[in-house]
Amino acid sequence: MQPGGEAYDGVLREFGAGIVNPDGTVNRRKLAGIVFQDPRRLDVLNALVHPSVRARTRREIEAFAKEHPDGIAVVEAAILVETGSFRDYDKLIVAICGAEQQIERAMSRDEMTREEAVDRLQRQMPLADKVRYADFVIDTSGPKENTIAQTKAVYESLVSFEKRSRTS
Repeated sequence: MQPGGEAYDGVLREFGAGIVNPDGTVNRRKLAGIVFQDPRRLDVLNALVHPSVRARTRREIEAFAKEHPDGIAVVEAAILVETGSFRDYDKLIVAICGAEQQIERAMSRDEMTREEAVDRLQRQMPLADKVRYADFVIDTSGPKENTIAQTKAVYESLVSFEKRSRTS
């Protein structure tokens, strides 16, 4: 949604100049205020943005694979399961924590109010449901060291999977 980006013009046509900052960038907070109040508007935004995101991600992974044939590419996205795009990948990792931690982290990371954070999380599939799709689950609710240890274990599993798939 950056100026010149694949979804920028469509988003502006659909949601109007009122969502644009003085520098021409999309004011994500204003846009969120619109779409998270109306599920239909959120569907429209997703339809404008996600095809471009998927295409760009695919291009970037292909370029990475050419440069690093033995590499592991990781894509981070909150709604991979909801959009069905998790099927584009060999493995799915779901990071989990408690609902209150999710809210606090969203408020801190994105400078949103508690109400905005709760509203946004309510529009996503509950983590308990996402876990059903996961090949790996990383519990981020504890100390950072625990998260790092889990991440390393997942990485080792992915390296092993990659080696097996190359020899098959």
